[in-house]
Amino acid sequence: MSAYVEALIQRQLERDRLRELIEDAEAKNGRVDQAAVDAKRAILRGNAADSANAA
Repeated sequence: MSAYVEALIQRQLERDRLRELIEDAEAKNGRVDQAAVDAKRAILRGNAADSANAA
């Protein structure tokens, strides 16, 4: 059980750090275009047709 809890805590720490990195990047560069994010996500997931519609 403690290994499970440790993994959950580790994941939350990683998410918190990622959120900090995103906030820093947005403070420097402005907000991210959600349509661009969705298009890139579709490409990474192999949904090229979805990315063409999102772009």
